[in-house]
Amino acid sequence: MEKSSKSFVAALLLCIFLSGLSGHRFYAGKVGTAILQIITLGGLGIWWLIDLIMIISGKFTDSEGKVISAN
Repeated sequence: MEKSSKSFVAALLLCIFLSGLSGHRFYAGKVGTAILQIITLGGLGIWWLIDLIMIISGKFTDSEGKVISAN
C-alpha cells in the first residue's frame, strides 16, 4: 500500500488527546465518519479504541486510502 503524507505522530496524538472531537479523523480527511464518531460519542468508546489500535499498528488510512504509518 502507498504511504500517506500525513504524520503518524500527529494522527496518534490527535487520537489520544482529541478523541472526543474525532481530531484524528478530521486530520485524515475522513470528515463524514468524524462527524458520525462525534454524534455516537466514539461508538461509546469502542470506535475510538479500534481507531487507536489501527493507528498504532499502522493500518489506519487517510481519505485517499493511503496508510498513515511510522515507517
